[in-house]
Amino acid sequence: MTYPPAPPPYGYGGYPPPPPKPGVIPLAPLGLGAILSGAFGTFGRHWKQLLGLAAAVYGGAILLVGAALLLAFAAVGDLFPAVFDTPDGQEPPWDDVRPLLFAFVCVWIAGTLVVLCANAVMAAACPAVVQEAVLGRTLTFGALWRRSWARMPSVLGTVILTSLALAVPLLLVLVAFVGMVIGMIASVDTASGLSDSEAWTVALIALATALLVTPLALWIWVKFSLAPAAAVMEGQGAFASMRRSSDLVRGSWWRVFGILLLIGLMTTVVSWLIQQILSLVVSTPLAGLDFSDGEPATVIAAVVVVVALMLLGQLVSQVIVSVFPPLVTALLYVDQRLRKENLGPELARAAGY
Repeated sequence: MTYPPAPPPYGYGGYPPPPPKPGVIPLAPLGLGAILSGAFGTFGRHWKQLLGLAAAVYGGAILLVGAALLLAFAAVGDLFPAVFDTPDGQEPPWDDVRPLLFAFVCVWIAGTLVVLCANAVMAAACPAVVQEAVLGRTLTFGALWRRSWARMPSVLGTVILTSLALAVPLLLVLVAFVGMVIGMIASVDTASGLSDSEAWTVALIALATALLVTPLALWIWVKFSLAPAAAVMEGQGAFASMRRSSDLVRGSWWRVFGILLLIGLMTTVVSWLIQQILSLVVSTPLAGLDFSDGEPATVIAAVVVVVALMLLGQLVSQVIVSVFPPLVTALLYVDQRLRKENLGPELARAAGY
């Protein structure tokens, strides 16, 4: 008596079955192609929500900065003639310059805070949509808005703490660069009191300091790069998220660095190409206009077109820079957890597999 052959192990053909894929990525350790396709897939599913949130957040930031400028101008605008219309050979009085400087500093601080908050909201929105896209679900605009603002303080905390950690290496790089410039200037300036050998020694020491400190800044940046994703997906605070990022990156620093560097180069090139294309679109029709007649309508129309297209280019570039890299970073966070913590079965259960 003969028996039918047994079925091959681990699925058809003797090969293990593919990992489940309820959403934009398979629930297994990801390669670069899967991460990129997952980022594009997440954006394809949530582009309306992400672009709407970006328009609302950055549009509101522009309005707030504009309001700060109007308030500053209303407070110190009458001092502009006394400072900028002084006769030749005369310096404006310090009593008039001081309020202008104070107003400028206040507007700069307000603008910096507004931009930081806007970037933190977008940095919180991207992991939120990735978390749902991995499970095959989508977020409505209202849900994304509420969740992004709810996690914004923690994400902003990770950004500020990382910036503070980077401040010391970057400051040393700046000091080294200034020292190198001073050394080079002193080598050609006989009045500086330094000999050529001394000046070049200062320059070389400064350059060596910069080269030694730059890797430290890169190491810190990569070490805490997954903190915003941890703050959103795990609901942790800023310090806990940074510790979580450090644990996940440990042992995979070079891989994370390579992917982040590649994404940064890609987004920079795409943003540059968009701006160049829009510049070409602006310059081509303007080249055929005749401004010799001095007609105000022609000049105003040209200025309006140029400004509108420049703002459009900046908006598109800002959206690319503020959306795509955080999506990739969030998928890197998921990938590291898949590799180190076997997160796949938990995600499969959450997706109903």
